[in-house]
Amino acid sequence: MSFLIALILIVLVQWFHLRLLRLELPERAHRWLPWILGLMHLPLVLFAGMRIAAAGGNDAMPLLRPLARASFYFQAFTVVHLIIAMLAEGAWQVFRQVVPFAGGLEEDAPVDPSRRAFLRTAAMASTGASAALGMGGAKEAYGDPAITRRDLLFPDLPVGLDGLRMAHLSDLHAGPLVGPATLRRWRELTERERPELLLLTGDLVDSRPEELAPLLEAFRGFHPPLGRFAVLGNHDYFDDPRPIWRDLERNGIRCLENTAALVQRGGATLAVLGLQDPMARNGRFRRINFGPGPRPAEAARDLPADAFRLCLNHRPSEWEQALAAGARLTLSGHTHGGQINPIPGFSSARLIGPRTEGLYREGSDLLYVSRGLGVVGLPIRIAAPPEIAILTLRRG
Repeated sequence: MSFLIALILIVLVQWFHLRLLRLELPERAHRWLPWILGLMHLPLVLFAGMRIAAAGGNDAMPLLRPLARASFYFQAFTVVHLIIAMLAEGAWQVFRQVVPFAGGLEEDAPVDPSRRAFLRTAAMASTGASAALGMGGAKEAYGDPAITRRDLLFPDLPVGLDGLRMAHLSDLHAGPLVGPATLRRWRELTERERPELLLLTGDLVDSRPEELAPLLEAFRGFHPPLGRFAVLGNHDYFDDPRPIWRDLERNGIRCLENTAALVQRGGATLAVLGLQDPMARNGRFRRINFGPGPRPAEAARDLPADAFRLCLNHRPSEWEQALAAGARLTLSGHTHGGQINPIPGFSSARLIGPRTEGLYREGSDLLYVSRGLGVVGLPIRIAAPPEIAILTLRRG
């Protein structure tokens, strides 16, 4: 059903785009436009259909994935083009109210050359604006991430945990848009901070288990003294997650799925809990359930009463589940800080929930939402720079 809805939306958007292009382009090009638009979107439709049908399209047609990605980029450009065209049309209508016979034509004239010229200019401006937006967004996405250093205060923090320094990384999305060089740079910047714990809160890969290999290679040999822990995110469940679980554990990164690990420091105990992402029970592509989703009672089972509880939980919308497990501090990602925020002061992540980035408080319990490091869909970030969060527990 979701595939059918997406297909209908693509057809509708391209129908409007076709009408706009016919207005902007010479008449001799009109006969080819439907065929060109259809061919440009065929790879995207085929790829999405094969993924939903679990037909293994990536192995059967190795060129299909990049072609589908190019189709998706064109779809994004189409949306920008149409939005600017609608704004231009609105501006033109306002202008015609002020100057009723612009260009000297009667109201019932079949063609208004001045309107066509105005919209063509707007279309060219939209192309230039899209290019500028893309270049600026790519620079922000692939430049060095911001390093956020914060002290997190808890009045009842065990003395032995005071000063514990943690690196929180989220949403790396290793895959087509995040390559080995970028991953190695993130590791280098993280290691410079000399954290005692490395904590990964999901979306380690873009969509396929084999994309984990360059991430593991990039972080090989980086061993904070108190360990490395991870949970999976929704993208990690786009395919069979079992190879991801296996390879994380083989490489010394403890994968916490509705379970916990105990860390000793200064005579105090830190319980690192992990909650499974709800996507585990979705089976969106493979139609196979790989787990029950978040189970806070299961994750917190048999923990020492005096352990300070830290929870890794991919989605900030699931904070209540972490609180149910007794988490004093919860670390999440998922939102990318909106990733693309064209409206100043407004995070696009608000469309999926109120907790978009940064620190949130519920009584004496805290949630930190990282903007993450990678990108999804489009290789750009706007007003949402990638982030490495260095968090220090403090008693006070």
